[in-house]
Amino acid sequence: MAFNSLLVSLFRPNVKLNLGAQTTFAIVRVVVGIMMVHNGFDKLANIESFAAAYVEYLGLPFPIFLSYVAAYTELIGAPLVAFGFLTRPAAFGLLGTMCVAMYHHIKVAGLSLPYLELSAIYAAIFLFFTVNGAGLFSIDGLLTYWLNKNALSEKAKQVMKLEKSFEASSAEKTTVAS
Repeated sequence: MAFNSLLVSLFRPNVKLNLGAQTTFAIVRVVVGIMMVHNGFDKLANIESFAAAYVEYLGLPFPIFLSYVAAYTELIGAPLVAFGFLTRPAAFGLLGTMCVAMYHHIKVAGLSLPYLELSAIYAAIFLFFTVNGAGLFSIDGLLTYWLNKNALSEKAKQVMKLEKSFEASSAEKTTVAS
């Protein structure tokens, strides 16, 4: 039971319960997840060059290893965020890569907004999803409902349209069984 409640707390969204907000969160999550994937591919295209230009420059140890960690965090974490599955841990990993990117930009160009802009926007979005979860229109939201039907409020279930669809499928099964 403790493991189940841990899973529910990992997946349960912590956001506003109206259709417009949930739709917007889903759109932002999908767009940012899709846009982030190419960064991982770019790193893998020439990992040695990335390691030298970014990781070694910052003085971090094991530059090739850390470059692979960053690349695969972006390649795996970004689609997870887009689908809304394991969103909090995926967003947290992506937030970490963006914080390192921001540090690199500050070290190279100081507090120059054109250099910081994109990584700061990504970092803010990933911080939002780390704190709030994926929202109701996500795999995490469905898993929360599946793991514990009482974990979501009645309003959340109505926004997700779960009550009507599950009631309809239960009624169909009862009718077919009769």
